[in-house]
Amino acid sequence: MKEVRYFYTPDVAVSNELPEEEAGHAVRVLRLQPGDQMMLMDGVGNFYEAEVMLASQKHCQYRVVRTLPQQPTWKGHLHLAIAPTKMMERMEWLIEKAVEIGVDEISFLDCQFSERKVVKLPRVEKIAVSAMKQSRKAWMTQLNDMESFKAFIAQEHTGRKYIAHCYDEIARTYLYDELRQPSDSDDVLVLIGPEGDFSVDEVHMAINQGFVSVHLGESRLRTETAGLSAVMMMQLAKNK
Repeated sequence: MKEVRYFYTPDVAVSNELPEEEAGHAVRVLRLQPGDQMMLMDGVGNFYEAEVMLASQKHCQYRVVRTLPQQPTWKGHLHLAIAPTKMMERMEWLIEKAVEIGVDEISFLDCQFSERKVVKLPRVEKIAVSAMKQSRKAWMTQLNDMESFKAFIAQEHTGRKYIAHCYDEIARTYLYDELRQPSDSDDVLVLIGPEGDFSVDEVHMAINQGFVSVHLGESRLRTETAGLSAVMMMQLAKNK
């Protein structure tokens, strides 16, 4: 039986043609032909059974056969805010794995000890789309451009807010224990610092803005590992 292929089609409600990059993959790589079946995903909670109607070198038109609304598999809005690593491939690895596991939003922070000041959103969005298709997610993870730490924590964020850091002199609790506690909201935001951690001043700034001071366990983790650990803990605590 031929495997059904998944394609990201955010404009499926107003178009009957795959986006250019998806069309190129469908036609030139997978060699789909009229009559072949495929599954479309709009990134906002729906899958669509579809049939290829026309396949040319740069175009792939389809007919939607059936709309399949999906149900969320976790509770609340899960948000990771992280300072990107100097080596961007480590951050790209994190984005891929975090999307596969499941996270609603990822923000990038410019902190006092940050070594990377720029993130190329189009590239990381492609990685997120690929991970979404691989893991068959119905919702596309929102990716936000780089923002200063101070500006980010000053914004109004709903739900529970945590800052993970390695300073023993500042009281901390275990993030997973915190996430398992009853709460009026299932929305969760976790801050992860750069290589070298947040500064002490940044930790205190966050606490003053209502963020809870937490740790991720006994091991000292790399930035990207810490980010993935935070996503995994959110998923374990909020999975339905």
